[in-house]
Amino acid sequence: MRPVIMPIYGTRPEAIKMAPVIAELQKSDVFDCKVVSTGQHREMLDQVNNLFGIEPDIDLNVMRPNQGLCGILTRTIDGLDELFKEEKPDAVIVQGDTTTVTAGAMAAFYHSIPVIHIEAGLRSHDLFSPFPEEANRKLTTQISSLHCAPTSVSKQNLLNEGVNADDIVVTGNTVIDALLTTVEKQVPFSDPQLEELAASGKQVMLVTTHRRENQGDAMRGVGRAIARIAKANPELQIVLPAHKNPVVREAVLPALEGLDNIIVTEPLAYGEFTRMLSLAHIVLTDSGGVQEEAPSLGKPVLVMRDNTERPEAVDAGTVLLIGTDEERVVDEVTKLLTDSAHYATMANAVNPYGDGRAAERTVAAIAELLKVGKRIDEFGTNA
Repeated sequence: MRPVIMPIYGTRPEAIKMAPVIAELQKSDVFDCKVVSTGQHREMLDQVNNLFGIEPDIDLNVMRPNQGLCGILTRTIDGLDELFKEEKPDAVIVQGDTTTVTAGAMAAFYHSIPVIHIEAGLRSHDLFSPFPEEANRKLTTQISSLHCAPTSVSKQNLLNEGVNADDIVVTGNTVIDALLTTVEKQVPFSDPQLEELAASGKQVMLVTTHRRENQGDAMRGVGRAIARIAKANPELQIVLPAHKNPVVREAVLPALEGLDNIIVTEPLAYGEFTRMLSLAHIVLTDSGGVQEEAPSLGKPVLVMRDNTERPEAVDAGTVLLIGTDEERVVDEVTKLLTDSAHYATMANAVNPYGDGRAAERTVAAIAELLKVGKRIDEFGTNA
């Protein structure tokens, strides 16, 4: 009987980064794959499942109106507890640093099921920033059997914390696998404004903001900064897919009203987002995943955070941490718009995050863990 591997995910970023691994498992003649969705991001999750052709075998549907982190955690653990009693998988895969990840890892550990952690070893070294992600990934590290680190930096973080080197594999990031596949599709925009913008050839700044620790005054300052940039650069088209969280919308959107060169949309499906990313001239974000994706397409990224668990692109020069200070945001965007040499330096398409083979390396490492195969060469090696 083939080992049963159970990937578990609940949010859009998890689904995107898990999709290449699920595809690799499903075409394997070594494993059976049973996909579990917790439904933590219901609508956005369904979009990604449709794009990648994933049909979860089990959907826990844990979300309830106005549910907090504790509610998500406990409902997910309860649902997985019953599932594991019935299904008894040989290994569980979790991805990243969400509440679903921590719940999935804990529930599996309580059933003595090996945990495979994809995108392991990211660290900001500040327990409360990003919140709750830094704590989630550190907790998950403690109970994982296999740590799939995206880069050598992430591997070193794990080694520094005492993780056995034999339990770590450097795979590259699966988001690059997903990105390279999706960009090629050139998914049509559902919003006619964006199709018109794509055809116009105008210069675009793509903005995403949602980070929990930025909510409130910091996010209101971001809104004012975007408005000032729009007014000072009327030929620049700014695209802001607005996060569903009403706290985010109430902070950012009031300052943007009445500005013709700002297009505010609903959250873009992943295929549409990757196409917009490929069209962008500058990316202004507080997202973790966008820090990995945009440099792969040669896009300068200004990150509205004070620290990052993804330092590789900062070191390479394609990402710059700028925080959320209104003046700093305006100044750094203006510099990219007016200083061609500075722009060219940041736009250098350094790709420190992957080569499109992360899923292949991940599945090979799982095969070795379960004694049904061998690892292949790690990302970043010349072998």
